[in-house]
Amino acid sequence: MSSGFGLVVRFELHDERAAAGFDELVARTIPAIREREADTLAYVVHSVPDEPNVRVFYELYADRAAFDAHEQQPHTRHFLAEREQYLSGLQVTFLQVETGKGLVSE
Repeated sequence: MSSGFGLVVRFELHDERAAAGFDELVARTIPAIREREADTLAYVVHSVPDEPNVRVFYELYADRAAFDAHEQQPHTRHFLAEREQYLSGLQVTFLQVETGKGLVSE
């Protein structure tokens, strides 16, 4: 697999109230990603069963240019600005697709 650009983002949220606000922000953002970003192949939000104030995003884009385009979208810029009020920590791991089964073809 020669194409595909991904990342995993771990969001640590201040408390339960912050988690609820963050989840609401995510719920308002996801529809625009679905409707306007054909090259965003996967954008999956996970909760962590034993860590109620943690969310983990898995994002997969057709290529780096698709990720860069995602970052410039008005809904993404709004999300990036608004999320700060809820966060106590953030960890981003960038990924390069090597092989596998899924949304990115060989």
